[in-house]
Amino acid sequence: MRVLVVNAGSSSLKLRLLDAQDTIEQSADLPAGPDGLDTSGLARVLDGWGKPDVAGHRIVHGGTAFTGPALIDDSVREQLLGLTDLAPLHQPKSLAALDAVTAELPGVAAVACFDTAFHTTIPAAAATYAVPREWRQRYAIRRYGFHGLSHAYCSRRAAQMAGQPLAGLRIVTCHLGAGASLAAVLDGRSIDTTMGFTPLEGLVMATRSGTVDPGLVLWLEEHEHLSPHEVATALESRSGLLALAGTGDMREVEAAADRGEPDARLAIDVYTHRLAAGIAAMSAATGGVDVLAFTGGVGEHSATVRRRAAERLAFLGVAIDGQRNDTAGQDGGDGSSVDSDITAAGAAVRTLVITAREDLQIAREARRLLGTR
Repeated sequence: MRVLVVNAGSSSLKLRLLDAQDTIEQSADLPAGPDGLDTSGLARVLDGWGKPDVAGHRIVHGGTAFTGPALIDDSVREQLLGLTDLAPLHQPKSLAALDAVTAELPGVAAVACFDTAFHTTIPAAAATYAVPREWRQRYAIRRYGFHGLSHAYCSRRAAQMAGQPLAGLRIVTCHLGAGASLAAVLDGRSIDTTMGFTPLEGLVMATRSGTVDPGLVLWLEEHEHLSPHEVATALESRSGLLALAGTGDMREVEAAADRGEPDARLAIDVYTHRLAAGIAAMSAATGGVDVLAFTGGVGEHSATVRRRAAERLAFLGVAIDGQRNDTAGQDGGDGSSVDSDITAAGAAVRTLVITAREDLQIAREARRLLGTR
């Protein structure tokens, strides 16, 4: 079954056409400008690729209703539209991409695959905020978690690389990109994660603050008379590495730190402090850790971040091989990254670097829903 994977981001639409063996037949990244997606460009791309058997769409938010992939019809689309308030930056772009692709591929089944679905298995103790009951009931306030497609693929691939079944395996997956989150995975199921009601909670990210004291938000609004919109915009797009070092690109931060710039050095210190603390918390949820897996742009390509995190986690049995760590994430000669085992000899915890492949997870979920795999 040929699967067209559709991933709508903040500034582009990523299209991948996978054959029955999950080989990428075709690939395209289409820009999305201020006026939305260029549908004429989409039409030209899809006309040249031939008709897929199914289109698998990455949808950021599935709320509490969608705990797995769903075949999209008018009713499902209306439900997804109704979740826009929970993901106002992402849901409209996903739905716009869905509508555009469906218009170009009439009659092709469309499957929604959710970033939140993998985390619907986390227990109430991890999902529940200690806020008034009426808030939780009326507004569906809970920890939803995000990056679930990446965490699901990464944990499955980690088990394969470790040569162990998912059953009984304690994995901490680290999706470190522009957005960043961790997941505690036990028996192949997410039991805790760092992102919460929104993707703003948890780790320090490229332009997002990660967790801050909610009292700080209230103080800024009350004493400095900042509007909720001003605070939200600052925490979403003017914080994180950008606020600390002047850039949200970890490569540039590391280069500046190597030049001795104190702001950049502080940024890496803050980033890795929060990262190591989060990994330790996830390992507490799983009752220890057997495999630690890094994925995403920073996770795959920053030897410094992996090394600094591993040094802080030695008490858990984490130790990495310096040479393997320095060469991990390099291209395999065809432009693709190679999954790597960077574990030091004798270490109790396997530490892996895994290429992010949400496209494979989406294809897998679409095929399983349609009963073909």
